[in-house]
Amino acid sequence: MYRPITDFGKHLINIQQLPEITSRHLYQTCLLATDMDGTITKYGKFTSKLLHTLESLTTAKVPVLIVTGRSAGWVSAITSLMPVVGAIAENGGLFYPAKDFQPVTLTHIPDLAYHRQDLAATFARLQSYFPDLQESSDNRFRVTDWTFDLISLTTDDLNQITDLCEQMGWGFTYSTVQCHIKPLGQDKANGLLKVLRQYFPVYLPEQVITVGDSPNDDSLFNQRYFPVSVGVANIREYTNQLKHQPTYITTGEEADGFCELCDYILQNCQH
Repeated sequence: MYRPITDFGKHLINIQQLPEITSRHLYQTCLLATDMDGTITKYGKFTSKLLHTLESLTTAKVPVLIVTGRSAGWVSAITSLMPVVGAIAENGGLFYPAKDFQPVTLTHIPDLAYHRQDLAATFARLQSYFPDLQESSDNRFRVTDWTFDLISLTTDDLNQITDLCEQMGWGFTYSTVQCHIKPLGQDKANGLLKVLRQYFPVYLPEQVITVGDSPNDDSLFNQRYFPVSVGVANIREYTNQLKHQPTYITTGEEADGFCELCDYILQNCQH
């Protein structure tokens, strides 16, 4: 299922030796596309070690792109404050380039006002099945999706909500933080592929290392699109809930696992 991070480290003696990259695709650079909450945070916070690691990656010319379910409002601020090349918000809904405060919409929404009304109506219907559902506090800052708190929902509850959303013509996903009602086909992998094509055409998917920690990152683990993916150790909690498994898993959890991966890259990746 998983290859331990020790195997990953062995292969990262040189990034060109990664087994997923064929002899026809030998590259000297890579791009890190990483989830945020539970992946580069620790107990919900950024650590000094993480910030130092991001600065080291910038110095080494290893670009970092955040791919998160967080709202447009949150991501706008994060992109302008952190040493990253940009961030994808709302699970593939929008992209914020680091050097431009104007977001790029990745999901076509003809009428935003109607879209928000439709999302609100869908959430209200879900509440008729699950009266305890509470809208997330950051929902007011969202554009493409609608979020509610994870509270004490069971796996069966989440599966039922997935089915209900599909019946109403919506997609559904969840992370360690919250649940998302979203347009069908809107996910992190599709958003990332669009951003790579338009903004980072020098990087093919084989050169991208995707990193995550929850079912919300499932599409980033799809080897059909991204052959090299990494789950930080807390991904083990969701093994049975993933359609796609990460290629590798770290020994450390959350930000410690991400920094563990970055240490291998910084020590061994040649530019």
